[in-house]
Amino acid sequence: MLNKPLTPAGERILTVASDLFYARGIRAVGVDLIAEEAGTTKKTLYDRFGSKDGLVQRYLTRRYGLWCDHVTRYVESLESGDARILGVYDALDLWMRDNHRGCGFVNAFAEFGGTGSPVLAIIESEKEWTRSLFAHLATEAGYPDAEQLGTRLSVLHEGAVVMGTAGARDDAIVVARGIAFDLLAALAVVRTGAPGGA
Repeated sequence: MLNKPLTPAGERILTVASDLFYARGIRAVGVDLIAEEAGTTKKTLYDRFGSKDGLVQRYLTRRYGLWCDHVTRYVESLESGDARILGVYDALDLWMRDNHRGCGFVNAFAEFGGTGSPVLAIIESEKEWTRSLFAHLATEAGYPDAEQLGTRLSVLHEGAVVMGTAGARDDAIVVARGIAFDLLAALAVVRTGAPGGA
């Protein structure tokens, strides 16, 4: 169901639902409103997605893909090394300009955490993808203990999102990037005996 191609009506439903779920919260948005806003019927919604839960899974899966594509394209446009690691924070900064309610996956977890919902696996997968990306870029840049470094960098990344939204700190991503820069520079000195960073 999650990978099944959508009809034009299905695409309208998913687009409308995605906007509403992110802006208002998943539980606050009913299928009646989604169908009305999409100019279709509840029957069409259920035919395409099976249930509201199916629609929520499709929403998060698509958002996951959009995020991965956004970051990957940005990072691959940069020189390898520290620039790519720090570029993840720059990509996040660009992403957040159009996503003022913070991380859609954290928001979804706040609603579904502890419920055993299938959406939790999608949320966990997105968080692991970002952590793994940092670890991969750290390996690419030649850092030892790249897995541990990837975890540290991803914790900074996640904290920046929360502080930038719930904490109302407009400079949160800039601060996180600065901490990451300092961390990489310190590790470069340990590794090579010479100042590093990008």
